[in-house]
Amino acid sequence: MAVEHVEIERKFDVDEAFELPDLGGAPGVVEVREPVEHALEAAYYDTTDLRLARARVTMRRRTGGPDAGWHVKLPAVAGARRELHSPLGRATKTPPKAVLEPVLGIVRRAPAAQVASLRTRRVVRELVDADGRVLVEVADDHVTGTALPAAPGEAAVVTTWREVEVELVDGDEQLLADVAGLLVTAGARPASSPAKLTRVLAHRLADADGAVEPPAAAPERAGKKKGKKKKHRHAPGTPAGDVVRAALAAQVRALQDADLMVRTGQPDGVHQVRVACRRLRSTLAAFRPVLDRTQTDPLREELAQVGSALSPSRDGEVAVAHLRDLVDAEPAELVLGPVVARLQQEAVRDEQAGDAQARKALNTPAYLQLREDLDALVEAPPLTEAAARPAEEVLREVVARTGRRLRRSVEAAHDSDEAEALHDVRKAAKRLRYTAEAAVPVLGAPVAELVSTLKGVQEVLGDRQDTFITRPLCVQLGRAAFAAGENAFTWGRLHALEEARCQQAERDFWLRWPELRTVLKTQST
Repeated sequence: MAVEHVEIERKFDVDEAFELPDLGGAPGVVEVREPVEHALEAAYYDTTDLRLARARVTMRRRTGGPDAGWHVKLPAVAGARRELHSPLGRATKTPPKAVLEPVLGIVRRAPAAQVASLRTRRVVRELVDADGRVLVEVADDHVTGTALPAAPGEAAVVTTWREVEVELVDGDEQLLADVAGLLVTAGARPASSPAKLTRVLAHRLADADGAVEPPAAAPERAGKKKGKKKKHRHAPGTPAGDVVRAALAAQVRALQDADLMVRTGQPDGVHQVRVACRRLRSTLAAFRPVLDRTQTDPLREELAQVGSALSPSRDGEVAVAHLRDLVDAEPAELVLGPVVARLQQEAVRDEQAGDAQARKALNTPAYLQLREDLDALVEAPPLTEAAARPAEEVLREVVARTGRRLRRSVEAAHDSDEAEALHDVRKAAKRLRYTAEAAVPVLGAPVAELVSTLKGVQEVLGDRQDTFITRPLCVQLGRAAFAAGENAFTWGRLHALEEARCQQAERDFWLRWPELRTVLKTQST
């Protein structure tokens, strides 16, 4: 089983003549221990098209030093990189299955072989406090990197350089910044490459078509407000096909990142996979004038199957979490019997079953083939003649048409007593939101306003839909409690509270609808 390590570090390029400054002057540091030298050798593995490197993931087999073994470094988040460590074992030519499993969604069925080797002479200095705690490690590395030939007849490419890494151990971010400042003052420069392997394979990454991919969309997290972000704007007159391809590339990347979250046991991973699948389906549907639907409709169906396979685990997780919060907010005298314990047991069962179910769904040959097909879609989208038209014209038409679809759904719900009618409205609102988000870089503020309004409507209808999971769960757990001789009063109360939440959400939607309808009218004029 892999052991996880969180790495928070800063890297600096230095010349051969560089001399380390007096690091004992950093605040809180009382001693710089004697340097310890290590001879490190690492073999790096990737697919022939460098899928891991392009996904900001590195996989290596390192010998020498205190952390010898297989390492999988995941993309940095907020300045920290998660690193999975596994024992060396006997495998040397290809990574073991257990090492590959977390990144299977990236490599898929492509074989991973050695693409580079690094030899590093590392001199480590530990900075400690008065209690003898190691606060920071400073590693002075002299590196020789070899990029192995990518094809028969090619020559290996050898690169040598020196760099200094400052890694946080038991210190804080301020100390890390202080030590970094001392190095910069002494002549160090922020590293030009985020990782050693990136420097070694720079020539291949630069030559790889599509190696530089657009950033993924920020994950959606329930109940968390996001700050304003600068939106990338397409130049006036940009063809619609270019805009759609950029949107698809970002969404495929988001699916890849979410897949990695699931495989490495990160919270919210299943939700992010479902969101990415929904976004892709909405984009493929909304932009049918630009994309040949005979080729994209099968992908939409396969994406829907992935979402459906993950729905039970995600729905159960959300329902139990909400009921636990609801119980926590109840007066103690209204919580009768082991309600909290039953919800905890349900949460554990859901987590175990959901994790197994999600991994099973993401390991099927059909899903792995879908991921290959999505990459091919981004590489060469099946564009129609309309793709050459200016994006402004096409996107206005697409947003207006998707908005009309939402209005028809609302009209149908207004005249219907069926519970499913408002769920159809919610789905139509999601499609419009995702379509509008893809259009914001072209159409700007008016469409951004539409997105903002849709988020509020979607949240209200999402609350309503959640109660169609929580209410049956209350009945199920209440019956189990009654059968066990427990007082089932609280389960009935929770059911009633959820029924009231559903009714309030419906009222809130109809109160919000006039505002949304007004915003929609501005998109159709």
